[in-house]
Amino acid sequence: MGQAADDRIAQPPHAGRHTDADPSASASDTPPDTAGHPGRILPPRTVRLPRPRVGPPSGLRPSDEATESAGADPLPEADPRQPWGALLLRTLRGPALAFLRHPYWEPADPAHVLRRWPGLTAMCCATLFFWLSLTPSLVPRPWLLQGVIGGITAAIGYAIGGLLEWLLRLTLGPLYRRHRGRVHRLLPGRPGPHWRARAWLGYYLLSTGLTVAALSLSADAQRELRRLQEMPETLTWHSLMIALLAMAICGTLVALGRAVRLGTRVLIRLLGRFVPRPLAIGVGLLVSATVVVFGTRDVVFDRGIIDVAARLAEKTDSSTKDGIVQPASPLVSGSPGSLVRWDELGYEGRNFTGSSLSPHRITTVTGKPAVQPIRVYIGQESAPTFASRAKLAVRELERTGAFDRNVLAIAGTTGRGWVNSTDAEPLEYMHGGNTAIVAVQYSYLPSWASFLVDKEQAGQATRALVEAVRARWLRIPAQERPKLVVFGESLGAYGIEASFDGPDDMLSKVDGALLAGTPNFSPIRRELTAHRDRGTPIWRPEYRKGRHFRFAQWPRKDLARPGPESRWQGPRVVYLQNASDAIVWWSPDLALEPPRWLRAPLGPDITDEVTWFPLVTFWQTTVDMAVSYGVGAPHGHRYGNGSVEGWAAVAPAAGWTEQDTARLRRFMEQREAPY
Repeated sequence: MGQAADDRIAQPPHAGRHTDADPSASASDTPPDTAGHPGRILPPRTVRLPRPRVGPPSGLRPSDEATESAGADPLPEADPRQPWGALLLRTLRGPALAFLRHPYWEPADPAHVLRRWPGLTAMCCATLFFWLSLTPSLVPRPWLLQGVIGGITAAIGYAIGGLLEWLLRLTLGPLYRRHRGRVHRLLPGRPGPHWRARAWLGYYLLSTGLTVAALSLSADAQRELRRLQEMPETLTWHSLMIALLAMAICGTLVALGRAVRLGTRVLIRLLGRFVPRPLAIGVGLLVSATVVVFGTRDVVFDRGIIDVAARLAEKTDSSTKDGIVQPASPLVSGSPGSLVRWDELGYEGRNFTGSSLSPHRITTVTGKPAVQPIRVYIGQESAPTFASRAKLAVRELERTGAFDRNVLAIAGTTGRGWVNSTDAEPLEYMHGGNTAIVAVQYSYLPSWASFLVDKEQAGQATRALVEAVRARWLRIPAQERPKLVVFGESLGAYGIEASFDGPDDMLSKVDGALLAGTPNFSPIRRELTAHRDRGTPIWRPEYRKGRHFRFAQWPRKDLARPGPESRWQGPRVVYLQNASDAIVWWSPDLALEPPRWLRAPLGPDITDEVTWFPLVTFWQTTVDMAVSYGVGAPHGHRYGNGSVEGWAAVAPAAGWTEQDTARLRRFMEQREAPY
């Protein structure tokens, strides 16, 4: 009965009569209970009218369908015989229209500390920084590391954008409220949610298109950089994976930042119950900053990353590379007659002494008689302090007769004690084995960890060794002393430089030096670069017309560039330095200050598309350090066999010719490095 009443339309009392206006009425429409009672007042008659089953009017929004009058029939079900494309469009039509009207989320409660949707200004800055991270840098990058640097850089951009957005609200908000009426008269429409929706839709369209274009241009720039550095131009550049990885890393970092902000606000709220609010804010911010800074450095970095790396390195240090066995010659540390036990040398020490050249091998290469070269190495476990290791090294040199050789070389080590065989062997071949090389281990951390946490130890350990060896060397009559030279690569080169008080001090204490890939913080190289001759580029500086110091990327031509041979006086110091070596140029100053190595003219293996951007270039160069070994010499942090020409210039053997240098270089390029 109730359902029937809902579907009827009230009619006037005379609607029950047969008239032309109501041809559908009949006697049968009279209710049975009113027959025979003509005087009774009847209620208004109702009739059921048919209603067409149609959908919502054209242009009606999906949300308006729910507001139609009660009792509206549902839309007819989709015909399964329709094409699948039409069915898909019919299914997605509602969500698409809803997204176009509201392309962002709103927080359920405005008082929430963490918003569900990021700020538009912050997102624009994050996207811009991601685009900037795609620009080329010193060496080609694989797509995986590009995604990492893109995510970190985008998170930095998001933080800057969020801060900018907050400052704009803080400064322009009161101004807008004061002149709201004038602003509304100037604008074409009243600001409202539709403005924000249009802004977000515009961001989605522009950011997607421009990101695709930026990834494509970035791949082209990487190919050009690979061409300049003599690498195959084929490149695997997963653009989609780069974007997804960057989004994941950026989202994680932003979430961590919001968690810190939430914790800070909760702490301020709790402190506000006991102290005045200004004091609570100050204390809360101070506590939060202290926890973040010291927690990240001490807990995450020192006790996390570095501690794990140290434990792994300590296990590696107790092992030995396959094929390396204990030497039998008494002229090598770790042998049965040595003052240093074989198991005390460490991983790199055993590699260095266990691969010592034999006289027969030297003669095979040079065609001249040879003797057994001396190699002295003191491991970290052999003595507790830098000074005691240096004294032990001198005693080991005396035991082997090193001070009677033609050349005595002090090697700076990197990380867990690595001495590059490519730097040591050419000197031994050149002098027919009549040499002695000494080195000490100061750490068992890998090079990257030593670079971050204990690079000062490299300088302290090497300086103690240089001073102890030189003090013993000075006791020999001047005419009988061996030629004293120093060499090192990367962190080992820094250790050598830290052993002297400046360029003049180095020249006064040794007879020559060969240094490759010196880090940016190396003191002597920084002084040479800062006081270079006017007009020379920072990546190939000339110091006092190359009288004693010369820099080379291609030694054969670069060492002769400053002038004729007669100008190059002894002692000679050769720096092997690639213009594209990130370890040479990395500095915290890159974050806020344009580097001089990006000024014209650029290095020969750097693309013209390299540009400095605040913060971005810093992270790019940081990642470049990790991949600088993935290129071929002489590019990145790879110096190949440039030490052959280097030693031929610094400490050549008597009668050594250019033909000998070319023959030795060909052999070094073909030989397999022992470790």
